[in-house]
Amino acid sequence: MTTMEEEAWQDLIGISADTPDGRDKCEQCKRPAVVCWCSALPQPPLAVASQIVILQHPAEEKRSLRTALMLQLGLEPGKCVVYKGKRFPNQKNYAELQQIFDSPQTLVLYPSKDSVPLEEIDRSAGPYTLVLIDGTWPQAKAIYASSPALHRLRQVKLISVGISDYIIRTQPTEGCLSTLETAAQCLAVLEAQPELRKMLVNPLHALCKYQLDNGAVEHQSKEFLMKTNQYPKPIGKRLSRLLNQTVCGAAEQEA
Repeated sequence: MTTMEEEAWQDLIGISADTPDGRDKCEQCKRPAVVCWCSALPQPPLAVASQIVILQHPAEEKRSLRTALMLQLGLEPGKCVVYKGKRFPNQKNYAELQQIFDSPQTLVLYPSKDSVPLEEIDRSAGPYTLVLIDGTWPQAKAIYASSPALHRLRQVKLISVGISDYIIRTQPTEGCLSTLETAAQCLAVLEAQPELRKMLVNPLHALCKYQLDNGAVEHQSKEFLMKTNQYPKPIGKRLSRLLNQTVCGAAEQEA
């Protein structure tokens, strides 16, 4: 190889493999400035007695519209912490999470036969730390199944969830909420401050409005599309079971 060829080769291998992104980005939310939602965050960040601990599946970090960061920035520092992995605790976070899991004040939001409505928890015995699992339903079930420490926590569930405001994303059922919405609703219950939900979800509203104003379409849940005969694909076994669980759960609550 000649000197000129060697220099050309060195220049070539020095080129970054990452595609350059020339757009200005917000230092806080890390999104392009034009779609930054930080102006919709509570100012100052909300002070709450409760703490939210999010156990996040690694795949969630790759989603472009993840909402856990909205929650972190909307609350005072330390009131929402995120741990990543497929099993908890793991080597990276064992000491911190084990201390949380050992506390009698720690609850986990998980819909099982043993879970009790969050609305029935004795708030005077708080403040509480609430553990949320962030991922698709199969990912959440896998995390729970592979994390025996979660099985020993008091399990709670939300009774009144309403319909998601995350209207630019197709949810499986009418009662499915984003991580931000779930946490905001839980905090509204634990803190006995209904207004917290609206204040924390404002950045999501701003994000959806921008997307809709720029060509995005409003999405209905798969459950709604199926009920109105608009769902274009065959119903798989997993989705069918989820819909049946939702219908049965609603019927039990009405009874």
